[in-house]
Amino acid sequence: MSVPAYDCPDRNRQVLLIERPTGVPQPEHFRLADAPLEAPEDGELWVRNLFLSVDPAQRGWAVDVKNYSAPVGLGSVMRALGVGMVLESRLPGVRAGDVVYGWTGWQDYSRLDASSLLSSVRQPSLPISAYAGILGINGMTAWLAFSNLGRPRPGETVLVSTAAGAVGSIVGQLAQAEGCRPLGLTGSDAKAETCVSRFGYEVALNYKTADWRERLDSAAPDGIDIFFDNVGGEILDSALRRMRTAGRVVQCGTASIASWDPPPVGLRNERELLSRRLSWNGFVIFDHRADFPSAIARLEALIGRGRLVYDEDIETGIEAAPGALRRLYAGENVGKKMIFIG
Repeated sequence: MSVPAYDCPDRNRQVLLIERPTGVPQPEHFRLADAPLEAPEDGELWVRNLFLSVDPAQRGWAVDVKNYSAPVGLGSVMRALGVGMVLESRLPGVRAGDVVYGWTGWQDYSRLDASSLLSSVRQPSLPISAYAGILGINGMTAWLAFSNLGRPRPGETVLVSTAAGAVGSIVGQLAQAEGCRPLGLTGSDAKAETCVSRFGYEVALNYKTADWRERLDSAAPDGIDIFFDNVGGEILDSALRRMRTAGRVVQCGTASIASWDPPPVGLRNERELLSRRLSWNGFVIFDHRADFPSAIARLEALIGRGRLVYDEDIETGIEAAPGALRRLYAGENVGKKMIFIG
C-alpha cells in the first residue's frame, strides 16, 4: 500500500471561508485557524486527512447563490473532498488503517459519518492520492457522464473542453477506448500537445488562439456527435453550432462564467437544440452515489491494463490551500490538483 509518511499534530489546522467571492475565490477570502481535536462519536470515523482535493465546484460552494448545494457558511471550514487514514473507527464496516475518501473539508482532521463517506478501501491498489482524483469524483464523473449521457458509439466525433484537466484527460482516453475520435480544447499549446501525446486525443486545440474555430471545422468537417463540456459560455455557443443531428451535449461544468449574479446574457440556443434535435443533459456526480463502486472497479481495471493514465498536480502544506482555486482557474495546474498536508 502506497501511503506517504505523515504526522499527527496536536491541533487541527483549518482553512475557513471568511468572505464571499464574487467570482473565483482568492487567498484573501480565507483564513487559517487552529481548532482543538475532537473524539469521534458512535457512527463516526476520526480521520487524519492527507490529500485535500481542489475542484472547480468549490467556487460555487463559496459564493452565496442558488446552486445544487447550500453555500459554505462564513467562518466555517471550506467544503472539500479529501483522502485520509482512519485513526479511530466507531462506524461498522470501517476500521483503523483503512483509506477513506469523503467530505473532509480543508483541515488536518475530520469526523466523518456514513453520509460523509464516498468510498473506503482496506488495501489500495494505487497510491492513495489516486482516490481523490482518477478514482474519486473526477474519474467517476468522466466514466458515468460519458457512458450514460454521452452514449458513445464507434466512429463518432467527441469534443471535450478543458481536455487536459482532471476530468477531460480521462474522457479523451475513454472516447478513444470506445473507438471514437476525441478532439480537445485546452488553454495552452503545451497542454494541447499533452492531450495528443498522453491522453488519447486525435487533435487538441488551444482555444486562446484566434483561429481555433476554423481549425475545429477542419478537424470535424462533418460535425460533432458528443460535446463533453466543462466550461459553458462562448465555447459552448460555438460547439452547439457544430453539432450533428441527434448529437448529445453533456454539461459537467460552467467554468468560463465568472459570476451568475446577475445571470449572463448571450446567444439564444433554442433554435440549435430544436433544428439539430440535440440532447443536452446536466450531470452532477453526487446524484449517482449508488454507482460509485462499479465506476471505481471499471476505472481500476482500465488502469491495471494500461488503458488509462493520469497526472497529478500536488502542492505541499495546508498554507497552499487559500490560493489553490485561483491557480486552478488560471490553468496553472497540470493534472488533478491536490494539496498534501501530511
